[in-house]
Amino acid sequence: MSKPILAHRAVLLQEAVDALAVRADGIYVDATFGRGGHSRAILASLGPAGRLIALDRDPQAIEAAREIRDPRFSIAHAPFSELTRVLDSLSVPAVQGVLADLGVSSPQLEDPARGFSFRADGPLDMRMDPTRGVSAADWLATATEQQIREAIGGYGEERFAKQVAKAIVDARAREPLVRTEQLAAVVAAAVRTREAGQNPATRTFQALRILVNRELEEVALMLPQATRRLAPGGRLAVISFHSLEDRLVKRFLKACSADQLPPDLPIRARDLPQPPLRLIGKAQRASDAEVAANPRARSATLRAAERGNAALDESILHRAFSEHGPDAWRS
Repeated sequence: MSKPILAHRAVLLQEAVDALAVRADGIYVDATFGRGGHSRAILASLGPAGRLIALDRDPQAIEAAREIRDPRFSIAHAPFSELTRVLDSLSVPAVQGVLADLGVSSPQLEDPARGFSFRADGPLDMRMDPTRGVSAADWLATATEQQIREAIGGYGEERFAKQVAKAIVDARAREPLVRTEQLAAVVAAAVRTREAGQNPATRTFQALRILVNRELEEVALMLPQATRRLAPGGRLAVISFHSLEDRLVKRFLKACSADQLPPDLPIRARDLPQPPLRLIGKAQRASDAEVAANPRARSATLRAAERGNAALDESILHRAFSEHGPDAWRS
């Protein structure tokens, strides 16, 4: 008998809705619908004139969204890097809030057919949208040993990346690596020292998932698009789950909320380019009670910022993107 797939629990649910400061008549974006936990909470806070636009690149999430029969709700099958295109297609020039939950959903992790987890055998896929891109198996079949080492070391922060990469190349010479069970066994044999309570394949699987789905590039492309579309007073809230993406979010928000010129210049403060965002409070983590009920919330970090009233200075946004774009996690 197959193991039942767990229902997805939205992480930092109330905290995220509070961070958005939802207006009853506002237009909001849930950039990662998942299974709709955050979307339903936002809809519950909206009035009759409010509107919620959701995005997700997972076809299964799109199917789940059909259960929401609310005229205020619509969903687009798209990654959040296409936020501008989606809003343009709906003739929505500005919104009062954007929420992005960057985590992998429980149904994705628990379904062996998706290939995200080493805990159950399945095809080595890992794509959030199985209709697009290259699977993990296809990438591993053609990548060089150096490319594999760099991916696992960079995206997975695996200190045994060199040994794992060599083991993968040696193993694929014997037979194609097409199943999660195969890859997990290869990694386990290469990683001799295990971290307490962690499967030796954890970091390798994380690295391949990030690479296959271009997760850091997606975040770096989404952040400036969301900032541009926020109306004055609008909020951006982002929930991240590992240090690489949180570093991107933190640095981008900081760059877009700080004065961009030295404070000792002989220029009146009002003549300086005004930062587009204002940080809202400190980064929030899940409570002990939430972590106890949902262990996956342990690594979640929520950061939020508010759009200012000044006209958007594209030079600030461009500088923030160029300095804190897809490769910002590397330093």
